[in-house]
Amino acid sequence: MSWSARQYSMFEQQRTRPVRDLVAAIPTTEVNVAIDLGCGPGNSTQVLAERFASATIRGIDSSDDMLKEARQRLPELSFELADIATWRPDQRFDVILANASLQWVPDHAELYPRLVNLLNPGGTLAVQTPDNLEEPAHRLAREIASSGRWADKIGSVRHPDRHPARAYFEWLQPHCAEVDVWRTTYHHPLAGGHEAVVEWFKGSALRPYLQRLDEDEQRAFLETYLQAVSQAYPALADGTVLLPFPRLFVVATR
Repeated sequence: MSWSARQYSMFEQQRTRPVRDLVAAIPTTEVNVAIDLGCGPGNSTQVLAERFASATIRGIDSSDDMLKEARQRLPELSFELADIATWRPDQRFDVILANASLQWVPDHAELYPRLVNLLNPGGTLAVQTPDNLEEPAHRLAREIASSGRWADKIGSVRHPDRHPARAYFEWLQPHCAEVDVWRTTYHHPLAGGHEAVVEWFKGSALRPYLQRLDEDEQRAFLETYLQAVSQAYPALADGTVLLPFPRLFVVATR
């Protein structure tokens, strides 16, 4: 199951809220060149461009579908196909933004300092990553995948490791003049009920499971997941589900 801009953008308003908070916290004011790593459909790049309107801004993503959407949204900006894990630019930046993308990249102890070292003096690395691997949405997916008919095919699926705030502070402090790390839990109201919760995670966390299944297996897996999610996230009186979503923020200035 490849990345789908349409699927991801179903909840664009909710997904964009954290990057607005992140970009607002960037302390660098003199920004000539900035880049958005894992730009997706361009919603995060648009926030970056609004904050630094006079800067040259680029975006990279590993999905052609996401890049197509980003180019349509922001035709005046430059977007390119690239994998963050192997990305080695030939220039430095005043701001490197990574909104909900680095959680898919392994070895953060090497990655984060490497990204900081691509900054100009006084530049900022601004990162937001979901910090929800122990939330019911993830835990239930792992439990279902490891049980019964699913175990042989997707029981071994694991997301790359996440790390506590202390780890990021320790990795970045030797390379930076200032490091700010915080954790925020958003509570996203999903008017579509429990089906909306499933649709949300189909566009992100469930992808590693679904891409190993054929269409019939995907349908059966999602039906089982919906039943489990319905128990874990009680709906409000009007049917809305309030989805708690913890996120970790890192703003590191070189």
